[in-house]
Amino acid sequence: MSGATVGATAVAVVVGYLLGSVPVAVLVARRHRVDPRAVGDRNPGYWNVKEHLGGRRAVPVFVGDTLKGTLAALVGVAVAPDGAWGVGYAAVAAAMLGHAWPLFARFRGGRAVLTFAGGMCVLAPLAAAVAVALFVVLSVAWSFAWGARAGVFCFPLLQLALDSPYRTAATGALMSFIGLRFLMAGSDGPATSAQDEGHRR
Repeated sequence: MSGATVGATAVAVVVGYLLGSVPVAVLVARRHRVDPRAVGDRNPGYWNVKEHLGGRRAVPVFVGDTLKGTLAALVGVAVAPDGAWGVGYAAVAAAMLGHAWPLFARFRGGRAVLTFAGGMCVLAPLAAAVAVALFVVLSVAWSFAWGARAGVFCFPLLQLALDSPYRTAATGALMSFIGLRFLMAGSDGPATSAQDEGHRR
């Protein structure tokens, strides 16, 4: 790895982590006197905010969490030397780490699904376009939750058909991180009904 690639990776990782650390869900929910880390599944992300504040109020969370990955990937691609495609992946990985353990929210973050999706729209646009189409169709025909699952979990198969196996392997590593976050979140369990009711008031 050249010195230029090392320097670019360092810049991409720092910027990506700081972008990921912006606690969009916490900031949005706070305006409505709700802390998403203390209600529902305690995940400070779009779905938990939507469950407690409604779809319209949760839209900024969806957009903001997605943009964190998109902007991180754009920075990684912009600073990377020619051929150093891994810098973009490092930037998105850092943004996902920031989302999961945010510097600006006491290191209590979410699962980074939307941040991953936003990054992939830049790093693998063709596969992302097909995955988004699948997500939209299933969300309309069935449910948002199943549309999101199909879009995310079919993504590496789509990328493998449209992109290089090395990039697909890097994508798999990022998805493994999401799986780890789901396992970690599951061990916490949902908030109790009393806690939930208290934060709804």
